[in-house]
Amino acid sequence: MHMIHRNELLGAFDALLQPERFKDFAPNGLQVEGRDTVHLIVSGVTASRALIEAAIAAQADAVFVHHGLFWRGQDGRVTGWMKQRLALLLAHDINLFAYHLPLDAHPEFGNNAQLGLKLGLVSRSRFGEQDLGFIGERADGLAFASATLLADHLKYMLNRPVTLIDSAQRAIYNIAWCSGGGQGYFESAIAAGADAFITGEISEPQAHYARECGVAYLACGHHASERYGVAAVAGHIAAQYGLQHEFIDIDNPA
Repeated sequence: MHMIHRNELLGAFDALLQPERFKDFAPNGLQVEGRDTVHLIVSGVTASRALIEAAIAAQADAVFVHHGLFWRGQDGRVTGWMKQRLALLLAHDINLFAYHLPLDAHPEFGNNAQLGLKLGLVSRSRFGEQDLGFIGERADGLAFASATLLADHLKYMLNRPVTLIDSAQRAIYNIAWCSGGGQGYFESAIAAGADAFITGEISEPQAHYARECGVAYLACGHHASERYGVAAVAGHIAAQYGLQHEFIDIDNPA
């Protein structure tokens, strides 16, 4: 059974994801310190109680997530759901590693790169603040005949409903995407020449932008669009050091 020291594992995650390059809303890296050695990593999208309980059942030494426990501006008191999650991690001596924007941005293993791979898209450039947005086209070089067909493709590949706003009803060649809560990148995607923009969520202004600018907007779910980066990063590091890894997907309709 291969093992690695917690600090060496942290160094491996940091070397791959380079958190120092990002201005983020959360502390990236080791958020909760557990046992010294790690042989089994459980990865998941969010450090929810359900994921932590699943990691305990799997006898994991570390949990690797995209959405950790701590965020800028949150209430710092350890009560309620926060107390329950921390109590489980500490009682079972489990390390919690969390990477937010660095995990979105990684060009090969990140959320956006892996979402593109899942959807059969290839990126040719980046856009938006901190270059988190990807823009490109289908890997086969073809266009989607309509945004409706693109939405059907997302629904099939991600196995969840898709919200589509489309007034242009034209062929889709240039596709931009930014996983999770990327609705704020829509204007940058329009400026970058996108025919369609894929993200996790939609807020009130984006429907108007889509109708007025003739660029299709597709919201496929925050959780659904971010299931792939955590598994890819944790799996890559685990393979590199001969560790065990298990991705656990906790259902979330958001």
